[in-house]
Amino acid sequence: MPQDAQSEIEDKGDRLIVWNGNAAKRGALTPGLYEALTEAFERAKAPRIRALILTSRGGFFCAGGDLNVLIARRELTQAERREKVDQLHDLVRLLRASPVPVIAAVEGGAAGAGLSLALACDMVVASKEAQFTAAYVKAGLVPDAGLTAALARMVPRPLAMEMCLLGRPVAASRFAALGAVSLLCEPGEALGGAMALADDLAAGPRAAQGTIRQLVAQAYETSEAAQLDAERDAMAEAAGAAEAGEGIAAFLEKRKPRFA
Repeated sequence: MPQDAQSEIEDKGDRLIVWNGNAAKRGALTPGLYEALTEAFERAKAPRIRALILTSRGGFFCAGGDLNVLIARRELTQAERREKVDQLHDLVRLLRASPVPVIAAVEGGAAGAGLSLALACDMVVASKEAQFTAAYVKAGLVPDAGLTAALARMVPRPLAMEMCLLGRPVAASRFAALGAVSLLCEPGEALGGAMALADDLAAGPRAAQGTIRQLVAQAYETSEAAQLDAERDAMAEAAGAAEAGEGIAAFLEKRKPRFA
């Protein structure tokens, strides 16, 4: 388990919930959260795990970097500061490479690198009262952890610029209208909404879901020709697998599939 007791992993059978517990600082990033996420990704390799859920205690998903920590980093060399940022970026890479789908359950809001982490997940469930803020500019900083890439893919350019240049919060309802939030819930119900999505994922074909995640992720960065080849190879493999046998049979027999 992570050394930081504020962050922990809750095993719920076919899913793992990673709790960001730094409530005193609105879920600001801690080494313990890094450790918990890293451990959760490793544990998610077990066949029984079908989803990861990232959420928080204290009513705020994640406020991003702790400014007191960032003040201390000003005394480091630029190379040392680059190394610290790379540690955060490794976490985003883990989110992208997770063996199972990752769902962010956002209460209160997500700001700075906390917004980056939320948008690095496969799906976002948010409270109707939640706000999303690219707060870096207000501290004289610039986005990191893949935020500019995520916003460029998810929202129109003027909104991405508004968020990054002005640091203005955006309501969850506005994000949902753009498709960047999968599900809006009443306050306090974001985790319940994420659990419902995890139920749906658990009923699906694990291997096919993993391949779909990879195909969608690479589609943003590859040519159409290369993507067609990747889809061809993936479909040829999937069509001969046991999951397809069960799924096709269930469809023809007009019953629900029973994936292993």
